[in-house]
Amino acid sequence: MAAIVSSYGGQPIAAPSMKEVPLESNHEALAFADALERGAFDLVILLTGVGTRALVAVVERMKGSRDAFVNALGRTPILARGPKPVAVLREWQVPVWLTAPEPNTWREVLSSLDAKQPEFPLAGKRVAVQEYGASNPDLIAGLEARGASVTRVPVYQWALPDDLAPLEAAVRAIAEGQIDVALFTTATQVVHLLKIADAMGLRDAVRRGLGACVVASIGPTTSEEMREQGIEPNLEPTHPKMGFLVREAAEYVSKPNARP
Repeated sequence: MAAIVSSYGGQPIAAPSMKEVPLESNHEALAFADALERGAFDLVILLTGVGTRALVAVVERMKGSRDAFVNALGRTPILARGPKPVAVLREWQVPVWLTAPEPNTWREVLSSLDAKQPEFPLAGKRVAVQEYGASNPDLIAGLEARGASVTRVPVYQWALPDDLAPLEAAVRAIAEGQIDVALFTTATQVVHLLKIADAMGLRDAVRRGLGACVVASIGPTTSEEMREQGIEPNLEPTHPKMGFLVREAAEYVSKPNARP
């Protein structure tokens, strides 16, 4: 991403804000695998490609083979939240029943299911949701409101990086008004940035600094988290991809009076 920023003439300041941490206890994942192999679910919702791979890795490590689990996936209708889980399943020759369209949020997941209600009503259906670091209460509530019985399947979670120095430097730079553009690609980045700002006693200064620069959000989920934290994004790209994000942010700041 820094290389893309440089290609548009920007000066990237990289501040890693998160690392992926597999859950120490995989009891839920293993229980899900056993239940899936018994035919206990009517629908599986896979939210991320990384989480899908991690789920199968847990099963393979604990059971010694992934074959029975992958075969069970192939017998069960699968809704993929976007192209990444689809690509993973394609590798394993597992068919995908339904794919949520861009911008691939929980809203598109529910609207895709709503469109299938005549042939696949959710009432009474047993639905498993592979989660990606934190539960999505809106998705779970939406499924349950439609009559589904939902089983959460947490696979991995996000933690702060081991080296906080780059993130702390970014916090200070934002607080001091030294940043012209801030790019966010996940909601967790927003949460972690403000967590470190809190620890440094700079939360209000960071909010002011973000209000004085151009804030670009990868998509609706990230923007929702920003607004909950009192930060208003200036733009979302036309497609939730890093290349589009950087290009459209560059176009945005090239306009007169682009800064808030």
